[in-house]
Amino acid sequence: MKFMKLGSKPDTFQTDGNNIRYVASELATDVIVHVGDVKFYLHKFPLLSKSARLQKLVSSANEGNGDEINVHDIPGGSSAFEVCAKFCYGMTVTLNAYNVVATRCAAEYLEMYETVEKGNLIYKVDVFLNSSIFRSWKDSIIILQTTKAFLPLSEELKLISHCIDAIASKASVDVSKVDWSYTYNRKKIPEDNGNDPSWNSVRSRMIPNDWWVEDLSDLEIDLYKRVIVTIKNRGIISNEVIGEALKAYAYRRLPGSGKNVIQHNDMSKFRSILDTIVWLLPAEKGSVSCSFLLKLLKAAVSADSAETIKMELVKRIGQQLEEASVSDLLIRAQEGEETMYDVHVVQKILEEFMTQDQNAETEMENGSEIQEIRRPGILSEASKLMVAKLVDGYLAEIAKDPNLPLSSFIGISEMVSSFSRPAHDGLYRAIDTYLKEHPGISKSERKRICRLMDCKKLSADACMHAVQNERLPLRVVVQVLFFEQVRAAASSGSSTPDLPKAIKDLNCASYGSSRSTTTNNDEDWDGVASAEELRALRGELAALRLGHVAVHDRNGGENRISNSDRAAISKMKGLIMSKRIFSKIWSSKGGQAENSSDSSESLGSINHDEVKSTPTRRGRHSVS
Repeated sequence: MKFMKLGSKPDTFQTDGNNIRYVASELATDVIVHVGDVKFYLHKFPLLSKSARLQKLVSSANEGNGDEINVHDIPGGSSAFEVCAKFCYGMTVTLNAYNVVATRCAAEYLEMYETVEKGNLIYKVDVFLNSSIFRSWKDSIIILQTTKAFLPLSEELKLISHCIDAIASKASVDVSKVDWSYTYNRKKIPEDNGNDPSWNSVRSRMIPNDWWVEDLSDLEIDLYKRVIVTIKNRGIISNEVIGEALKAYAYRRLPGSGKNVIQHNDMSKFRSILDTIVWLLPAEKGSVSCSFLLKLLKAAVSADSAETIKMELVKRIGQQLEEASVSDLLIRAQEGEETMYDVHVVQKILEEFMTQDQNAETEMENGSEIQEIRRPGILSEASKLMVAKLVDGYLAEIAKDPNLPLSSFIGISEMVSSFSRPAHDGLYRAIDTYLKEHPGISKSERKRICRLMDCKKLSADACMHAVQNERLPLRVVVQVLFFEQVRAAASSGSSTPDLPKAIKDLNCASYGSSRSTTTNNDEDWDGVASAEELRALRGELAALRLGHVAVHDRNGGENRISNSDRAAISKMKGLIMSKRIFSKIWSSKGGQAENSSDSSESLGSINHDEVKSTPTRRGRHSVS
């Protein structure tokens, strides 16, 4: 820290109690200066020789035949006045980053100008500021923090603007030239402990481009805003580094979801900090991570910030949604809401993401005619696939909310239904979770939610789980069995097996149609399959596989059964039932109850002995 000593005489100021200060001298004091609760017994001559204001005050006091004056409103109070008084006496005083602003403001108040005496206090302080303080990174930050206590005078004296310019200038310096206070406010790294013989100085290691961001986090939000704006206006620091600075400040100043709970009386301050950070965000896409933007949105929702702030964050998040993780999107709803998570704000984010892919219309003037040009969307197939998987994982999480309406679940899923993805396992997992957590939904609602997935895009593990899932409508289970058998036949190079007519008719018909080409009622097919029916269907599939293997052998194929077929046959052998029982499934379901017992487990948590579960999506770690 820089400092400057003024004066050469010894300090003879003494204290008599808490509120009395006097100068030990052979000459009797002739003036009493009141500063707040403190009385200073001093001599007129040294004070009046350097302070124009004290000259006026003493002159006024003499007209009333008094020797007492009041300077209650002096900046810095009694401590700042004492420094000025000691300077007038020529006593040694030490100026540093902590008291220089108070001293400068007090000297201004006392009018200690060069016109009163050459080499006066104001001149000395200004020299110290310009030659030392403003050239020091650490000291510039310290005095900027102290200026707030002396508003508006510190603003009028341009102390704040000079500090901000000095800080912005140093933050914009090339990192190869940074050797001042890099370790300020940072934890020491291992090689700084002196045990490493190769470590000689700060220059011995690479300094990152964002070396300054933590230091500025000490500033209050109004000063911080001015510093960042000045740095941005210089145009030297990259948007990514500006984004890192805002992230560091947010983590320092905004309470998280842990022990730092927002107090009611701090809510306005919280909103002010949040609004300023959002306002300072660089406009360029990718300047800050999508995870950080979603953390800001969570904070905005919890603090009930203005809609303009929320919509600005929604817009930015939508532009880089493919970077998000499922945990990032789990935004808690405000108190009083029925649902656990704020689903509506996620829908708005998805809408913003989708708008990027819409054809934009641009009007161009060609002579006297105005031509309309359409340009394609900018979303890549990879981005669409990542967002589709993200939505599947998000649906699986919000499906656990017992108060989540089916319309919200379907609405979010349908927003990405046009995105082609090779597998629907994630969507099946989400649907299965919803059915498990909402057992009371009707047959038509089960039909609507199951229509979201494509049975042809389920993996072998997901198919094995589905045929044992008593929560699914019978129609879906039969479709899964059909496509599993078709896939098995295709993999062996043979034609589609001879399936029962009911299954063929079912799969020839459109699942979304209101009428089926089969002779059975839709009510039978859309009902939940019982355990007996599921066993019958699995048994039929095993019989078809056995028949397929036998035909393959008779046709001269290799007399080998694949491991998957061997496992299926061994599982299903004991479950094969007669054609008569199997026919009952689509001929009539009689008085079967709509909901059977919840005997099957969710995908991803099935017993390993029955079927290998599909791995759950691993979300990226998010630091709050």
